[in-house]
Amino acid sequence: MSEPLYHLDGDLVPASEATVSVDDRGFRYGDGAFETLRAYGGTVFEWEAHADRLEATCETLDLEHGLSRRDLCRRIEETLAENGLADAYVRLSITRGVQPGKLTPDPAVDPTVVVYAKPLPRGGLEGDPVWDGPATVETVETRRIPEAAIPATAKTHNYLNGILARNELSPGADEALLCDLEGAVSEGATSNVWFVTDGVLHTPTTDLSVLPGITRRVVLEVADEADLSVSKGRYEPEAVRTAEEVFLTNTTWEIRPVTAVDGVGLEVGPLTERLSRAFDERVERECY
Repeated sequence: MSEPLYHLDGDLVPASEATVSVDDRGFRYGDGAFETLRAYGGTVFEWEAHADRLEATCETLDLEHGLSRRDLCRRIEETLAENGLADAYVRLSITRGVQPGKLTPDPAVDPTVVVYAKPLPRGGLEGDPVWDGPATVETVETRRIPEAAIPATAKTHNYLNGILARNELSPGADEALLCDLEGAVSEGATSNVWFVTDGVLHTPTTDLSVLPGITRRVVLEVADEADLSVSKGRYEPEAVRTAEEVFLTNTTWEIRPVTAVDGVGLEVGPLTERLSRAFDERVERECY
């Protein structure tokens, strides 16, 4: 099997040669933005929404990289094509690049831009989940970074919050459930959280410290199309533990059902299955 090619600063290079300077601010300080994307049938799913969020992160960081979204999309498309990938995981990263070794950034930016991709199963109606099975979730002591410290919309290279949360998990658990400083459910370490009570679909509001996930937005849209009752609010962990159904969403997992929260068992319910089907239909319609 040939070596994968990565897109590094405008050039496609073998993965073993795709290196970044130790003086890069993404390495030194986590000073960079990224997006995780899915390609289905060679089409980057929800590209415009990902590009919008990437722009928002860069605005938060005051990182003026000077690249158009069309140029960034072209680099992703080239990476997919040159690696012969149609159904894939894609990561796009932009850092502030190499600058003098001081915390205060230089306004002049020569960004480091990296795109890499790896195969994932086909999505849509004929696809298989990338996860091995439903998730087990545990509430952790680590709290979600408050909005006043780092805006929740900023998807940066610094993932210590999620790493610390995942480190608390018991063996075999899949995802950490983080709360904010006041104890309200925020999100998973790498996912948005949903639950069903009395037939109503609930998810924490983005008025809290919640990353506005792209898959989260798609699920809200398909739920609206299906005339489902949806509530976005502030919830205590007990509301998730006692729910009828729980599931997680992110770009890679899509919709992943949960069968245990803090040791309380759950079934994969009809609303979760209905939304999963609707999500697959949308992917099929838009990408295949």
